[in-house]
Amino acid sequence: MASLLQFYLPNIGRRVGYQVDGEVYDITEQVGSFSDWIKSNVGRVRESIVELDNLVSQNRFKINFSDLDVIPDPQRPHLLAPIDTQDVWGAGVTYVRSREARKEESIDGGDIYARVYEAKRPEVFFKAPVRNVVGHRDWVGIRHDATWSVPEPEFTILLNPAMEVVGITIGNDMCSRDIEGENPLYLPQGKIYTASCALGPRIVLQAITDWPEIEISLEIYRDGSNVFSDNTNTASLHRKLSTLVEYLQRCNNFPEGVFLLSGTGIIPPGKFSLQEGDIVRIKMEGIGELVNPVKIV
Repeated sequence: MASLLQFYLPNIGRRVGYQVDGEVYDITEQVGSFSDWIKSNVGRVRESIVELDNLVSQNRFKINFSDLDVIPDPQRPHLLAPIDTQDVWGAGVTYVRSREARKEESIDGGDIYARVYEAKRPEVFFKAPVRNVVGHRDWVGIRHDATWSVPEPEFTILLNPAMEVVGITIGNDMCSRDIEGENPLYLPQGKIYTASCALGPRIVLQAITDWPEIEISLEIYRDGSNVFSDNTNTASLHRKLSTLVEYLQRCNNFPEGVFLLSGTGIIPPGKFSLQEGDIVRIKMEGIGELVNPVKIV
């Protein structure tokens, strides 16, 4: 399936790419910026995706995706996070496992999270400005003042200004669970900090209106060994896509579009915590994999 992404070219800078199979076509001159394209498809998402297919026949410059799938380095082409000026928001307690994990981490027993799981109004929160978002193979951060840091793999949707879904991607909602668990009012400190969110590697273009059933897996490597692995499926999501979008846009507007992380169904057990140098690998069928090394910030 065709995808939109961003990549970097030495001495040129940020480019917009359209991926077909293993090849990426530079469509920057035709569409402008990533944000320009998102704003242009309001009310015509499917037509806009078809138009991108037609641009490929007019484009001579292409690069193999494998040549971009490298550690970011200003001296060579590499992938960038597929985000421009958009904010990233998150949804919480959308899986049973997430509800149970929040109860386990909370000093007060987590009754507040159990109530959110059953409530009509979902938990929707601001996650990251673009400056805190990293892409595939770039490093994600763990707070130096946290003792319990985990990745949260999340199926992620990209919405245009009309709140229409234009595509899907992989998200990593990094979290300092000890800070969040100490007091719910500390949620922003546990969630929002440098390199606390990763997106990528691409936006698979799909005008969906409901959750597709997608297998999600998480693997964490330390010193070359797998120290954690688990999987889930978006079929286990407790909240409807339409419900999350409805509450996200209430009394709010997103003129550049917005990303929404749908919540996590995979939680490392007990007091497992990431360490600097760990590698986080998230896979989602039909989208690919998002790989990030870990660094203390």
